[in-house]
Amino acid sequence: MQEITIFSPASVANVNCGFDTLGFALQDLGDEMILRKVPKKGIKIVKITGANIPLETKKNVAGVAGLALLEHLNLDYGFELEIKKNLRIGGGLGGSAASAAGVVFGINQFLKKPLSLEELTYFGMKGEAVASGNEHADNLAPSIYGGFTLITSYKPFHVVQLP
Repeated sequence: MQEITIFSPASVANVNCGFDTLGFALQDLGDEMILRKVPKKGIKIVKITGANIPLETKKNVAGVAGLALLEHLNLDYGFELEIKKNLRIGGGLGGSAASAAGVVFGINQFLKKPLSLEELTYFGMKGEAVASGNEHADNLAPSIYGGFTLITSYKPFHVVQLP
């Protein structure tokens, strides 16, 4: 496989008493990404539509999350990334989380030994720090897991998928 298209769902966090711990994914609203495997290591964002966000990898939520995962994996290849933002930035539907979730989930599809959803969430949080200044998973975990999620601990990091 050389290319994959990913749908990364919007999410709602801060649900009732679960402030910064409880969230859920939405089914039909989200961002789309195309990841293309390339010989050069790293992440290169080649196109963004739907939002005025940085193409520069180290200033982009998806770029930072993807780089964190690639550094951990030490792969001998990299990815080009196209992002179609369907979620308004700052709109309360986890727009930055959808970007971070999409790239780590997409990279995972290329691996012979895929990482767990919890591991992907951990690396996605590195990208979320670009948008908010700290690593958190209240929107990110639902975008990766789907449905409802509960973050029970950050140290050690642990996510529970709720029925």
